[in-house]
Amino acid sequence: MTTPSVSAPEARTGPATPATAPGPATPAFAPGRAAPANATGRGATALRLAGLLAACVLLLLVAVLSLAVGAKAIPPGDVVRALLHGSDSVDASVVLDLRVPRTLLGITVGAALAVAGVLMQALTRNPLADPGLLGVNMGASAAVVATLALWREAGTGTSVWSALAGAGIAATAVHLLGARGRSGPAPVRLALAGTAVSAVLGALISVLTLLRPDVFDQFRFWGVGSLAGVPVAAFWQVLPFIAVGAMLAVGLSGSLNALALGDDTARALGSRVTRTRLLGAVAVTLLCGAATAAVGPIAFVGLAVPHLARAVTGPDHRWLLPYAMLLGPALLLGSDILGRVVGRPGEIQAGIVTAFAGAPVFIALVRRRRIAAL
Repeated sequence: MTTPSVSAPEARTGPATPATAPGPATPAFAPGRAAPANATGRGATALRLAGLLAACVLLLLVAVLSLAVGAKAIPPGDVVRALLHGSDSVDASVVLDLRVPRTLLGITVGAALAVAGVLMQALTRNPLADPGLLGVNMGASAAVVATLALWREAGTGTSVWSALAGAGIAATAVHLLGARGRSGPAPVRLALAGTAVSAVLGALISVLTLLRPDVFDQFRFWGVGSLAGVPVAAFWQVLPFIAVGAMLAVGLSGSLNALALGDDTARALGSRVTRTRLLGAVAVTLLCGAATAAVGPIAFVGLAVPHLARAVTGPDHRWLLPYAMLLGPALLLGSDILGRVVGRPGEIQAGIVTAFAGAPVFIALVRRRRIAAL
C-alpha cells in the first residue's frame, strides 16, 4: 500500500490555512495599532514644548535677577520702573547703564557658546567637543591679544574682526591636523589636534603678555571671561555676527540629524556632507569669534549645555538648538549672578564660576549615563 506523501512545511505546521479564511482581513496599518504610536509622538512633542516653555521662564527669571542683584540690591519693582519709564535716580542709572548691557551680553554670548557647542559635537560626532577643546576660543583669544600688542588703541570693533580671523584660522588648523583623508575627521585626532593648537596659542599669549605689561593689564581680566564693564556698544557690534551664526545653525538642523548617522548614510539620504561641515564651521567661527571678542574666553558653556538639553530633547537638533539657545544664557547669567553674590562687595568673573559650577554637573551627567549617543 502506498503511503500518502506529506510536504515538509505541512509536516511541521499542520494543514495550511486557506487563503480565503472567513472574517475581515486586518490591514497592514490598522488604526487601532497606529494610535498608540501617534499618542506617544504627541506626548513627546507636548513634553518638549513644555520644557521649552519652562526654559523660557527660567531665562526670564534669571534675566530679572541679573538686573536686580549685585553689589547694590535693587527691588524688582524699581527695576521694572527703570526699564519702562527711566529715571534720574542712582538705581535707575545702575540698571540702565550697567546691568542692562551686561544682561544683554550674557544672553547673547550664552546662546552663541551653547549653539557652537551643539554644532561642534554634531560635526565631529564627539560628545566631548566644544569650542574650547578644539582650539576655537584660544584662536580668538590669541588674535585679540596680538591685536592689542600691535595696536594699543584697538576698540571692540577691531577686536571682533581679529577674533573672527583667529577663530577661523584655529578651526582650519585643527581640522587639517585631525582629518583622515576622505573618511572625514576622526574625533580622537580632532581632540588631540585641538589640544596641541591650544597649547601653542596659549604659549603665544603668554609670550605677548609677559613682554608687554600694558597688554597684560588689559588681558588679565578679559582672559578669564567676564561680563562686567563691557559697554553696550559691544553688544551691538557682535550681535550681527552671532545672529548670522545662529541662523546658519538653525538652517543646518536637518542636515545635522542626517550627519549623526554617519557620512555614508547622510549621503544616501541626500544630505550634502561637505556643505554641511563647511557651513557649520563658518557658524562656529562667527559665534565663538564674536562671543570671545566681546567678553573673553568662557569655558564649559559649550560643553555642558548641549548635554543638559539633550537629556530632554534627545538627539533631534531641531529641538536641541532652541533648547541650547535658552539654557546657555540661563547658565551664563546664573554664573554671573553667583559671582556677584559670592564675591560681594567685589565679584568673581563669570568664566571662573562657570568652570566651578558646571564641572560637577557634567560629571554627574556622565556618571548617570544621561549622555545620549550622537
